[in-house]
Amino acid sequence: QVQLVESGGGSVQAGGSLRLSCATSGYTYYSGCMGWFRQAPGKEREGVASIYTGGGGGGSRDYADSVRGRFTISQDNAKNTVYLQMNSLKPEDTAMYYCAEEQRGRCRWYGLSTEFGYFGQGTQVTVSS
Repeated sequence: QVQLVESGGGSVQAGGSLRLSCATSGYTYYSGCMGWFRQAPGKEREGVASIYTGGGGGGSRDYADSVRGRFTISQDNAKNTVYLQMNSLKPEDTAMYYCAEEQRGRCRWYGLSTEFGYFGQGTQVTVSS
């Protein structure tokens, strides 16, 4: 059973930073992909960042244009954990952020267009102006 546990959300002012963490049960960590998605009230869920966690680290990454250059996705193999470092936050980044997992490593080719099958419970990020 896949388990994804997110943490690190909170409230910050515009221009601030937050780091989200997602710990996985590890079943697919070394062969699959992990990603971050977000959903703001009244909007559809959108992909934020993805990373291929297989191959020992340093896997291919993909970012939404809206966060490229401000957000960084990374992994800690020893902890089976993926992080999302969010800098220069804007009010439009306010959303519920969800960690996601895909078990076949397809993000190597399809990035955020990959269909992720498992999602965590989410952590709220609120950015005030």
